[in-house]
Amino acid sequence: MSLSRRRFFAFTAGAGAIAAAPQTQPPASPAPGNQLDPRMGAADADKLFRYSDRHPRVSLIKGDNRRKNVFNALVAIDDQIRPALTRKKYVILKVNGLEPGRFGGTHVDCVHGILDYLAPRFKGPVVIAEVGEVTSKQAFEQYGWNTAALEHKPMDIKLAVLNESQRYELMTGIDYDLHLVPIRLAAQALDPDAFLISSSVMKTHNMVVATLSIKNVVVGAALSPPPELKRPWTDSDKRKFHVGIRQSNYNLYMAVKRMKANWGVGIIDGYEGMEGNGPWSGTPVPHRIAVASTDFVAADRVGLECMGIDAGWPGYLNYCYQDGLGQWDLSKIEVVGAKIAEVQRKYGLHADVDRMLEWRGPMLDLPPNLGRNRPRQEEDLSAYA
Repeated sequence: MSLSRRRFFAFTAGAGAIAAAPQTQPPASPAPGNQLDPRMGAADADKLFRYSDRHPRVSLIKGDNRRKNVFNALVAIDDQIRPALTRKKYVILKVNGLEPGRFGGTHVDCVHGILDYLAPRFKGPVVIAEVGEVTSKQAFEQYGWNTAALEHKPMDIKLAVLNESQRYELMTGIDYDLHLVPIRLAAQALDPDAFLISSSVMKTHNMVVATLSIKNVVVGAALSPPPELKRPWTDSDKRKFHVGIRQSNYNLYMAVKRMKANWGVGIIDGYEGMEGNGPWSGTPVPHRIAVASTDFVAADRVGLECMGIDAGWPGYLNYCYQDGLGQWDLSKIEVVGAKIAEVQRKYGLHADVDRMLEWRGPMLDLPPNLGRNRPRQEEDLSAYA
């Protein structure tokens, strides 16, 4: 049966709507070999997404000691961490740092909690790493990360700023005008011999609603000019993840596809989260929780639930789920420790959150698509094949 022009546009429009819409509980995938009618509607087209079929475990710990919370969150999923950890040569502990004097970076007690867990379980090197516009001395001294090794002898602990070697691998993203752009990712962040731990802080965000375990490692892997060059922010490949509401969500999703093969465990420190105009200028939230999982997407989903944020709002996380990169369906996630309902708080969101949510709808900021202004005649599209 030939596909008419009208039916062709009806199908592509429906598929595009599904790609933008949040899907937290998708229908079952079609059985292998099933043929879908080309006249399918949006609900049928939704079945073509890969979606994750995993049933990951996410630990959720509440307590009055940050270090113990992080340690207990890792112990609760120890049987899921160890198989991958034992196959790796070294650990990269990706901390989250900001400019000197700003609240919201990885607390040194969170680092201690992670090292407490690793000490009896891993004998290889542990690299505490960050990429930023501040010098390594400023970042590591500001947050006290440089003192962690003193308490954890005889562990082999090193400090690293991943952009110092300027070794990188490329991914392809899009810029504000939807043109392809190369994005440099620190080669060490993609090293198959490394077990990558994301040590993130539970924060609201000024572009993608919330920043949790995934955004910490993705944007943190993008190269910046070495600090001694003192070049502007526009020269940093981090800037390519902040190029517009839709484009930023897409680039983050594409980076996850590129990087996730060696991700080890995502940790979200919510002992003191940030609400309001995060991730730079928000206000502290004394939440007293920690979240951990080997499925970073699932960890971020539980983190959002704890923050009282609609799971359909962060575009990049929904894209990751639709492409099968992690579990977003809460009914398929096993939460151990505290119950979400017992620890949930309603975080105040960024003042621009309404604009952030525009990724979910049509692109009204662009002219209408060419071809849709002409009368749609019933013509055989086989000529265009």
